[in-house]
Amino acid sequence: MNSWCRRVAEGWLLSVHAQPGAKKSGVAGIHGEALKIRVAAPPLEGKANAALIQFVAQALGVARKRVSIARGEKGRAKQVLVAAPEADPSRLLGRSSR
Repeated sequence: MNSWCRRVAEGWLLSVHAQPGAKKSGVAGIHGEALKIRVAAPPLEGKANAALIQFVAQALGVARKRVSIARGEKGRAKQVLVAAPEADPSRLLGRSSR
């Protein structure tokens, strides 16, 4: 499908380059092999991770509890697990922050 997402047993594993502290949450395009997502939350006390999870869940139309950070909680490069095989990750590409 795309270089930034792949199907796994649980659903989808997304490679994300997170940019915290943005004015507005949204997809900023492709960053290397990852999907760049800006989040309107500071990188403090897990707030940016929570905002990222909320954004992905809302964009894909899945419950928030089905989205988690699989790897990279403390850095910008993250692996986000979407435990919803029926989700369509390509829907994220239409969620720009413009």
